[in-house]
Amino acid sequence: MSSSRVLIYLLRRDLRVADNPILHEIAKITQQSQHPFTHFLPVYIFAAQQIEVSGFLSSDSERSPFPEARSPAGGFWRCGPHRAKFLAESVWDVKKGLEKVGSGLAVRVGMVGQVLKELLDAFQQANTEVAGVWMTEEEGVEEKREERDVRRAAEGAKTEFKLWVDEKYYVDDRDLPFHNPRQLPDIFTTYRKQVEPLREAPRRTLGLPKKLLPLPDTISPQPAPFSIPDTLDEVTSCLLKPLEPNLGLSNPPKYPPTAQSAHPFHGGETTGHDRIERLITSGNMTTYKDTRNGMLGLDFSTKLSAWLALGCVTARQVHEYLIDFEEGKTPLGEGVQGYGKGENKGTAAVRFELLWRDYFRLATRKFGPRLFRIEGFKNDTSFSWKYPQKDKEVRHTVQRFLEGTTGNGFIDASMRELFLTGYTSNRLRQNVASFLAKHLGVDWRIGAEWYECLLADYDLSSNWGNWQYNAGVGNDPREARVFNPVKQAHDYDPTGSYVKNWIPELRALDDPQILFQPWKMSEDKKKELGLEGDEWVERPLKRIEFH
Repeated sequence: MSSSRVLIYLLRRDLRVADNPILHEIAKITQQSQHPFTHFLPVYIFAAQQIEVSGFLSSDSERSPFPEARSPAGGFWRCGPHRAKFLAESVWDVKKGLEKVGSGLAVRVGMVGQVLKELLDAFQQANTEVAGVWMTEEEGVEEKREERDVRRAAEGAKTEFKLWVDEKYYVDDRDLPFHNPRQLPDIFTTYRKQVEPLREAPRRTLGLPKKLLPLPDTISPQPAPFSIPDTLDEVTSCLLKPLEPNLGLSNPPKYPPTAQSAHPFHGGETTGHDRIERLITSGNMTTYKDTRNGMLGLDFSTKLSAWLALGCVTARQVHEYLIDFEEGKTPLGEGVQGYGKGENKGTAAVRFELLWRDYFRLATRKFGPRLFRIEGFKNDTSFSWKYPQKDKEVRHTVQRFLEGTTGNGFIDASMRELFLTGYTSNRLRQNVASFLAKHLGVDWRIGAEWYECLLADYDLSSNWGNWQYNAGVGNDPREARVFNPVKQAHDYDPTGSYVKNWIPELRALDDPQILFQPWKMSEDKKKELGLEGDEWVERPLKRIEFH
């Protein structure tokens, strides 16, 4: 047995170097005269049950040993092209960040527990001791299963296993006003009042480590039948290769001329911090509360959700940037409205939204697998849901919903934007969820799974918790709330600019009533625009009146 003592760190949704408690601990260890470890191996695994990995097969003649990574209710790819690209960029950025402080990152594909066992076996065959396996705790059912599998593999190799507290959220778990997750209030406002004042709630961030322990001298390669490329472009290509461009749609949306994405961002810790700095120096943190219900452009909302979901940045890092701006501690944002003048309604609203992310995560901890059940957290069996698996007409309804041809301008614009860019605003997400669940009565999990597939900023707890909330089976004291998407369009897109941006067929229209309800179009106008006979214009899935 060699004198090497390796520590393995399995990264999942903690793709950052700064404010990372595990890396902070390793950096402290390097400063000690006697190290409990001699080498450090960070590993990221593209988990085969959540991300389709057949694109990493060494040759076209090989077959993946894993089932396709598809969702149970709708059969959609669980990680579509937008998030796959953002994830690859985030993995590559943390790889470069680790290399800058003397370490690196091994990238693998497969089931997390199995990949760890293969690594442990390879080190044992090389007579190298693995002295520890560390990872950060997550809340999801699959993530808990991964943690059990990793613990089992580590203990089977007589290796220490440690599960670290996830510190990417706003209020640290160790500062919660309760220890039993069942004590989480079922109403967000009650929880918020328990942790206020929000400006004083987060812990301080952990700095960027200056130096980490080196990688092991020898690291076993990815086992067959897969192989891992050496460049970001090649890794991205492997993730995208199995995903058919239409994602199973018969008539997928096409990118409209001159339309611009509201989410053209790249993944990674570096770009995440660039984004926060941009929001401060542009004044958008200060104006956030007034603009957050916008739908067009880059800066109407923070758009930090994709970085927060993967742990590229932490909520308390965002808070610390806000504190520095509010108190004028650094030159960042100097001269911008609100600089050095304390908390304002915009920065307070950002903290409020960060706490919502905490709350949905804690609800996942409280309710576990009920997050994915149609009865929801409430175990509500009173709804008569429609299921596409059981009814041809419902299947057609769902297809039109996914393709953005429901006949409701507001909903269709959002669904097309989502398919084409991987993003749609929070205001629209609420309307879409309410439309599918409340107006159409379709199994709300279809929508949650489609969002999982397409959203670049998909977050397990926020996505599924919000769909339950809007379907009336989640943490919502107002079960009867139903969004009227026509009224909402008049309120938040009064000139129809958003709808026209994503539905070019309607750009010649000026009357918002017809933009939002194309079925009201005159026969002459349908002929003029070449829309005569189009199903989505002639036969909307639901005629929702609003005058």
